[in-house]
Amino acid sequence: KLKRCYFIHFFRPSCKVFFAKDPLKIVRAQGQYMFDETGEKYLDCINNVAHVGHSHPYVTKAATKQMELLNTNSRFLHDNLVQYAQRLAATLPEKLSVCYFVNSGSEANDLALRLARQYHGHQDVITLENAYHGHLTSLIDISPYKFNQLGKDSKKEFVHVAPSPDIYRGKYREDHPDPASAYAEEVKKIIEETQKNGRKIAAFIAESMQSCGGQVIPPVGYFQKVAEYVRAAGGVFIADEVQVGFGRVGKHFWAFQLQGEDFVPDIVTMGKPIGNGHPMSCVVTTREIAESFGASGLEYFNTVSLYMQFGGNPVSCAIGLAVLDVIEKEDLQGNAARVGNYLLELLAEQKEKHPLVGDIRGVGLFVGVDLVKDQQKRTPATAEALHLIYKLKEQKILLSADGPHRNVLKFKPPMCFTMENAKHVVEKIDVLLTGMYGLM
Repeated sequence: KLKRCYFIHFFRPSCKVFFAKDPLKIVRAQGQYMFDETGEKYLDCINNVAHVGHSHPYVTKAATKQMELLNTNSRFLHDNLVQYAQRLAATLPEKLSVCYFVNSGSEANDLALRLARQYHGHQDVITLENAYHGHLTSLIDISPYKFNQLGKDSKKEFVHVAPSPDIYRGKYREDHPDPASAYAEEVKKIIEETQKNGRKIAAFIAESMQSCGGQVIPPVGYFQKVAEYVRAAGGVFIADEVQVGFGRVGKHFWAFQLQGEDFVPDIVTMGKPIGNGHPMSCVVTTREIAESFGASGLEYFNTVSLYMQFGGNPVSCAIGLAVLDVIEKEDLQGNAARVGNYLLELLAEQKEKHPLVGDIRGVGLFVGVDLVKDQQKRTPATAEALHLIYKLKEQKILLSADGPHRNVLKFKPPMCFTMENAKHVVEKIDVLLTGMYGLM
């Protein structure tokens, strides 16, 4: 068997792993559990890639069955492609009807930028503080979460950074009478300043709920107002659903729908959950934007546009269809709502009990626990968060900490996560938090 040191030799330091001090070697997984090479079982609270559960037999069977028949590029007609596009489009508002199938969330966001820039010929992009949209060069450029690590001069001239709509740590907080409007006005100011400098906005891009940015949930009404300002400037609104889509929020199939029925993005990107770990992703947009892109000379077909020849291959589409089937048949969206609400209730009790817990926020199975050294000052408890996730690992529970201060515990488990799982994790957190006060 290959030793862990081989990984370090061939891949690090550019490739980071969970629990760098003592990384896990996982050899198999099932449902919400992962197993290391010794057979130890870990409860997975962070793996939003395995959306319907690790190694789901229905998804695996669909992939195997189609692979045994045919897998080829999208130059050939195949029913899976059309059926999947129809199923996917049916989950979205009517005007979002044109699909581009690609191979990763990063490719999806890169293509979304190309669509936006082609639409009116503008170039500039507004992004949010602490945003992360992918690892391609074009996406590092619009991801402060990444480019800020490169130094103060790393931001490109065509990139404009708006405040994160964080009502716990941000500029406008929960005591503000209208934080949605206040944060949207910040975007409007950026647009006005950009126009004074002779530049034009192509797009505003935001995760429908910020993940790497610290599990931030925008106040209702924020996206509507931002979209109004951006569209008036000739730009489009891109909703990045790569980490938060496909029923994770429970109340809706897509996280942008939390903003209300009156909000519809111009472009939606998706990845990770779409194939339960299989390398596939999608961009969905309006026919008007798609036709503009088609005018650039890249291929454009009737109801399905194929930017990458292999993105909509029969196997990927079979897997995508199987994932949608499982979400529906196992009521995973409903499970996310029920278990997520229970998890939030349990964590709220911890906030009342432990001074280290500053804020609990989340929707469905997307939950953040903001740890603080001082509840009034909201001083990030970074070291404490790191200590806690390592102690949870010793208890065979996998959780991570993220956000700009690396102090926010992130829950993004597979959608088959149960109430028993939620209770088990919170009970362990309770014990560990109690034991940490002697260390502070």
